[in-house]
Amino acid sequence: MNTNEYHPAPTDTSEIVLPEALQELTEQMARNVHEVWAQTRIAQGWSYGPERNDAAKKHPCLVSYDELPEAEREYDRNTAVETIRLILKLGFKIERE
Repeated sequence: MNTNEYHPAPTDTSEIVLPEALQELTEQMARNVHEVWAQTRIAQGWSYGPERNDAAKKHPCLVSYDELPEAEREYDRNTAVETIRLILKLGFKIERE
């Protein structure tokens, strides 16, 4: 398939407002998203490097979540928020036991 033909169409979740109780969950999810990504990269032979270099498998984001630049943490937060919004839009409930 030609990439010029691909038109992403994520489910519109813009009307979903996250309850206050789920705000903490989004940060925990964002942290875990980064951990899963980093674990996968390391298993694939990647390691930290000050600049991304695909040929050498070096990546500047192979650091702890707390050491990531704010823009990278925001990317992970957005992934978490959109995942939670989709879950809620689909009619599921998220409750703490």
